[in-house]
Amino acid sequence: MSGAGAVKSAEECVGAVECVGAGPAGEAGPPQKGSRRPTAEEFDLLHAMVAERSFSGSEGCLASLLRERLEAGGWRADIDATGNLIAELGAGQRTLLFLGHLDTAPGWLPVRVEDGALCGRGSVDAKGALAAFVAGAERAMRDQREREGADVSSPFPLRLVLIGAVGEEADSRGAKAILGSYRPDWCVVGEPSGWDGVTLGYKGCQTARVTVSCPGGHGGGPSLSAAEVAAEFWHVLSASLAAPEAGAGFSRLTCSLRGFSTASDGLTDSAELTLDWRLPAGLPSGEPERLMAEAAGPHTTARTRISWRAGALVPGFVAGKNNVLVRSFLAAIRTGAGQPRFKLKSGTSDMNLAGPAWGCPILAYGPGDSALDHTPEERLDLGEYAAGIEVWRTVLGEASEIRRPKALGCHQSIEGRS
Repeated sequence: MSGAGAVKSAEECVGAVECVGAGPAGEAGPPQKGSRRPTAEEFDLLHAMVAERSFSGSEGCLASLLRERLEAGGWRADIDATGNLIAELGAGQRTLLFLGHLDTAPGWLPVRVEDGALCGRGSVDAKGALAAFVAGAERAMRDQREREGADVSSPFPLRLVLIGAVGEEADSRGAKAILGSYRPDWCVVGEPSGWDGVTLGYKGCQTARVTVSCPGGHGGGPSLSAAEVAAEFWHVLSASLAAPEAGAGFSRLTCSLRGFSTASDGLTDSAELTLDWRLPAGLPSGEPERLMAEAAGPHTTARTRISWRAGALVPGFVAGKNNVLVRSFLAAIRTGAGQPRFKLKSGTSDMNLAGPAWGCPILAYGPGDSALDHTPEERLDLGEYAAGIEVWRTVLGEASEIRRPKALGCHQSIEGRS
């Protein structure tokens, strides 16, 4: 998840959170944890994915590994010109599209099983979500075959499309490349929500590089250095964002300082700040620029200049909750003895792009604690993973509401996409 943050607030809570604790690690195969554990094959899928390094820009080996694994499992799979993994299962007229991502945050972590969890970069963000979808869909497909009997070979009655996008942690180039090729009936973005959580929204984001420049001077002189002016600018800006009138939780505009550097050629001193803005849905256009201008005002003189360059803006997005997709997940979580909860995240994901582009019911789902995203402690509890698989099995199962007749959308197959 790009710049993933902790949950700031929730639009609505549906019951209390039930945490899934850790169990003992096993010597061979997936560690067992109560009645919830992945099968050996499901554990192997997750382990193989996490063990394959796939930093942004280097996702090719993982895409090939998954294509081979999915084709062996009966999926129709391909890798597009952007590097996205594209796979399909089933032949129904209604389409559920799973939009996951193959890349991870930087920083390799040794892959190991410890205290009932699989530790490694990408285990939570977001290979666990993708693996849980694949395993859950294959469980649902096996359930159908068992109901129909060995002599019947009916196609799965929903068309499932899996997108393993590249570059989500960088510029979302994978998601941008496929937005015009699909019009799904429903979309699920593969990001950690916790097995009993459903994420309905993400803040938007925008970076800015602020440059302070002023004539050079002696360290013992009276003039403020460029570094001191930059520090004062940040102090004023952060104070304005912390004011009570700035709001709270998901509705609050926030900014973090991600970099600070200085330079001098002996005549002119400069300082540069790298800012990461997080934008709530519905934020008025130009609000970050207005606040930076206010913070710069007291320090801008004939000798001192403050300027900034803003990066591409990704607006915040919040999905609706009164639809068949959300109801299907709430019901599946309750079937697994969970108390479902809605979440809104301070990070940004490919939902911010897909939601407005497709206009269909959309949510984000995946096992794992998003507080571990991008950290040295990233780890996915295997009981949590198994619970997420079972939620997907129920969502796609015969009794699920999304299996009932509804109006059809427009679809594009692997063979026909442009």
